[in-house]
Amino acid sequence: MAYISQERKKELAPKIKEVLKKYGMKWTIATRHYSSLIVNVSSGKIDFERFMTHDRNYIQVNEYYIGDHYDWVAKDFLLELIQAMRVWNWDNSDAQSDYFDVGRYTDINIWNYDKPYLFIK
Repeated sequence: MAYISQERKKELAPKIKEVLKKYGMKWTIATRHYSSLIVNVSSGKIDFERFMTHDRNYIQVNEYYIGDHYDWVAKDFLLELIQAMRVWNWDNSDAQSDYFDVGRYTDINIWNYDKPYLFIK
């Protein structure tokens, strides 16, 4: 059963913050329903605007398609961030048999609630 406590979030936060600072990002780290670790990126030095569709000003990153949907520094950043978020996590899921066994879920959002992502040049 997926589970993450506030204590575990605090243990993971330094490594996550290190990656975010390395790429010049502004963020928040949260948990949702004690099952998901969430990083909301509100602004930064990476141009994510070119990956957004014309009808949306945010991105909910699919961690399984980072290599296919992003390039250059955006791809490097997201891969490093997801690696930092997955410390002490496991995934023994089998989608064919509809069996999901993860330590916790991870979400990366490029936005901040009602504010669009701000690219800082």
